[in-house]
Amino acid sequence: MAQASRRPREATLNDAQLLDTQRAFDSVAGDYDGPRGNNELIQRMRVTLWDTVCREVPAGAQLLDIGCGTGLDAVEFARRGYQVVATDWSPAMIGRTRSRAAREGLESSVVAMHLGVQELDGLQEEFEGIYSNFGPLNCAPDLHQVAEECSRLLKPGGKLVFSVIGRICPWELGHYALRGRFRRALVRGTHGPAAVGMNKHTIWTYYYLPREFYQAFAPWFSLKHFRALSLFMPPPYLVQYYRRRRHWYERLGRLDDRLGGLPLLRSMGDHFLIVMQRR
Repeated sequence: MAQASRRPREATLNDAQLLDTQRAFDSVAGDYDGPRGNNELIQRMRVTLWDTVCREVPAGAQLLDIGCGTGLDAVEFARRGYQVVATDWSPAMIGRTRSRAAREGLESSVVAMHLGVQELDGLQEEFEGIYSNFGPLNCAPDLHQVAEECSRLLKPGGKLVFSVIGRICPWELGHYALRGRFRRALVRGTHGPAAVGMNKHTIWTYYYLPREFYQAFAPWFSLKHFRALSLFMPPPYLVQYYRRRRHWYERLGRLDDRLGGLPLLRSMGDHFLIVMQRR
């Protein structure tokens, strides 16, 4: 399947930030399938991406997973009949993905590669679909470079399906503002990379509105649609609210499903799901 050839890269400030992010995800890889990386609210958003990819890309096609984490998405798509090249900047996450594929007997359908979002020029394969779930593209040092590489890797007419951390999350604004943590409430408004703590490490993160995210891809891709994820539902790190009153929050989830694609509302939420097509 995929072949990779690495190009030497000069050390830059972005490289130092990328190493911070890599160490952060390496540090949580062992328990990332638990509450930190796959609680009920995360799984709800995960299923939305699964179903969207399956609507947009025919079964049996070859998919590229950018930022595969522990391989939950890659293995699910392999079960559904896709061939998946799963990439991640964290070697510990890649180890988890390989182990998961082996346990499921899907090694022939999932190829896991230690390759960061900034290293897509190392891939020489062509894909019918490319997806990325839960914000790996928020950690890309140069989103325009990612867009250009995606245009090279994706066949004409192929689809991008990305779940991206959004800039406007009403739940987050309210949660931290009510506690007097105004700087934390406004962190998504940061221009440039924001330092976000995880497990005593730092993840360097860019936040986007859907339209400003799309601008990087516009030279090669047409925008099909986008929608909010976890707009009325709380963001996954507030899963304790959901667990206290599941039935009530499930009603909010139905509002997400029904209204999350409407103008204005679709630009908000913890994440947004965006679909683009290669021209």
